[in-house]
Amino acid sequence: MKAIRRIWREEGLLKVKRRKHKTKQNLRAEKAKMPVGRQFCVDTKDLDDIPELWPQIQRFNLPLVQYTVREVVSGLQYVAYARERSLCYATLFIERILVHLQACGRPLAGSFIQTDNGSEFIGSWNAREDSVFAQAVCHVPGLTQRTLPPGAHTWQADVETVHRLLEDEFYEVETFRGRRDFLAKATTYLLWFNVARTNSYKEHQTPWQILHQRNSDLRPEIVALPPVFLDDLFAAMPDYTPGGGHDVIPWSWASGKHAVRWHGGGYNP
Repeated sequence: MKAIRRIWREEGLLKVKRRKHKTKQNLRAEKAKMPVGRQFCVDTKDLDDIPELWPQIQRFNLPLVQYTVREVVSGLQYVAYARERSLCYATLFIERILVHLQACGRPLAGSFIQTDNGSEFIGSWNAREDSVFAQAVCHVPGLTQRTLPPGAHTWQADVETVHRLLEDEFYEVETFRGRRDFLAKATTYLLWFNVARTNSYKEHQTPWQILHQRNSDLRPEIVALPPVFLDDLFAAMPDYTPGGGHDVIPWSWASGKHAVRWHGGGYNP
């Protein structure tokens, strides 16, 4: 057997397994070639399993779940918070992000939103129609949603990386005086991350530097969307009347100037 393997190796017939660091380098190089804004990863993160944060969650009624979007090429990230995971809150979150991106000059035709198969993104596993989250995504011309194949957890590595960074650099070290202080400090951290924090895996550049180099027409406000409590955003929708049923899911975008309701058959302004 050793002789056979030696012959195969000499003839170049054995596939050499790449080392993990080499695989990561190749993957980073491929991502860098992508157009900025082509892929956005969306995920959620539990906050109640962080020991340093848990007592403050109990004391100040802080959120239990973080909703996250990360743009793959630049590393730009947005977050929002809620007391629970839900299809409604995920839809509120993504529509707010999409309106902000378009308002800042980022066209979304040809882009896609990548999520896992959590019920907050796809709804019921046996649903016959696309979830309201998917409907909100596809309502933007040329934008699509992609879900992960079973077991493909590494496909969300970009957003999972910032989850770890947020835990290490923010939740484990900050103390809060209440919900308003929590949101103010989260806003400051997010702005620092998008504008000032360099990334060694992206040639020591910040998300804003990469975005501006790739597309100088983008408005600088693109990096400055503050996080919100999705529970409060939902409760502040004056035109929403609960009608019952899973297909009555409202959402409104960030500025509050208009609201959209889904009634199972179409969008009504």
